Amino acid sequence: MFNGKTLLITGGTGSFGNVVLERFLNTDINIKEIRILSRDEKKQDDMRRHYQNDKIKYYIGDVRDLSSLKNAMHDVDYIFHAAALKQVPSCEFFPIEAVKTNVMGTENMLTAAIEAGVKKVICLSTDKAAYPVNAMGISKALMEKTFIAKSRTVSPDKTIICGTRYGNVMASRGSVIPLFIQQIKSGEPLTVTDSKMTRFIMSLNEAVELVLYAFENAETGDIMVQKSPSCYIGDLAQALKELFNADNEIKVIGTRHGEKMYEVLLTKEEAAKAIDMGDFYKVPADNRDLNYEKYLEKGSHRISLTDEYNSNNTKILSVEEIKDRLLMLDEINEELVKWEAKMKQKEVVKIGG
Repeated sequence: MFNGKTLLITGGTGSFGNVVLERFLNTDINIKEIRILSRDEKKQDDMRRHYQNDKIKYYIGDVRDLSSLKNAMHDVDYIFHAAALKQVPSCEFFPIEAVKTNVMGTENMLTAAIEAGVKKVICLSTDKAAYPVNAMGISKALMEKTFIAKSRTVSPDKTIICGTRYGNVMASRGSVIPLFIQQIKSGEPLTVTDSKMTRFIMSLNEAVELVLYAFENAETGDIMVQKSPSCYIGDLAQALKELFNADNEIKVIGTRHGEKMYEVLLTKEEAAKAIDMGDFYKVPADNRDLNYEKYLEKGSHRISLTDEYNSNNTKILSVEEIKDRLLMLDEINEELVKWEAKMKQKEVVKIGG
């Protein structure tokens, strides 16, 4: 479905945008053009030098600015909407900034997409949007409400608007894994907020698979969720210690601003209506109108009989299983090669001394 098409990635200089580019450029898909829209000219220049591919076009713009979106939107067939403020602590201190980007930015993007006749839009969300307790999660929950509401205003024959929701992406920007590796290399304690805190974990490639699956299978207003395993944060730190053969202390420092002990991918309310599609769940939009009699007189017992889908009741990986998943990541293997070379050099110096 991507052959001969033009794709726009908002926030395209981030981790997700880079993996999408690798996927499309290294397959037989004859995509016509991939547009990268972001605020960061330095990262765009880095990407330009790295890829050196005429199919990639770069647009400086901000989802907060409707005119810059319209400038990048002409003749676009599909959109991956990845632009967001994602750091939980910074959103706690600047919640209005999170709203401006995550909520109003999404509204702007959808307005421009509908006006330009874009065929399909995928909005990327997070597990923190389910039962949100922090500003980042609340803004993402509102983002989901925004795209669902917008999907009701346009015919799916013109523009399909849907979304994906997934958990922590291993080794992405903001992930705890790069922090743990840096602490191992520096000989510092690995700072764990709470050893028994659980988080869903997936690779960037799995996140891209979810988005591509949504492109093929989601109907307008749907939220697509990928089933994922989880792990204890203490076990994740231990797995990295063992991979790097390090003896750093694991230091429990307490939870940060706005953190949960576990994350939820499907609320009880969503789980009651979710469609099990094998490796994925599909949460259809509630497209009832504002006829309040339906809300006051008709109900369902399904919600009270259904469990939420969270990082405590999914498969929790052992330390060995975490190590296996980490070794599937190129970033981890590259860091291990560098670390082993450094350790060998130290041995040579020690023997020579």
